[in-house]
Amino acid sequence: MTIFFLLAPFSVLLALLGLWGFWWTVRSGQYDDPAGDAARILIDDDDAGPPALIQVRAREVDPG
Repeated sequence: MTIFFLLAPFSVLLALLGLWGFWWTVRSGQYDDPAGDAARILIDDDDAGPPALIQVRAREVDPG
């Protein structure tokens, strides 16, 4: 029975922590555009990268 007195407040505290986390994600805008995020991962970016990065990689391959 003594374990109940330890686990009951701990579970209430854990539930309040979960509710606070959910409240924080809603207030910070985590759920504003779920459709855009779902489509963004399907977009294929075949770009080689920015020109500066291409030049750096070219120097790494052929330093001369």
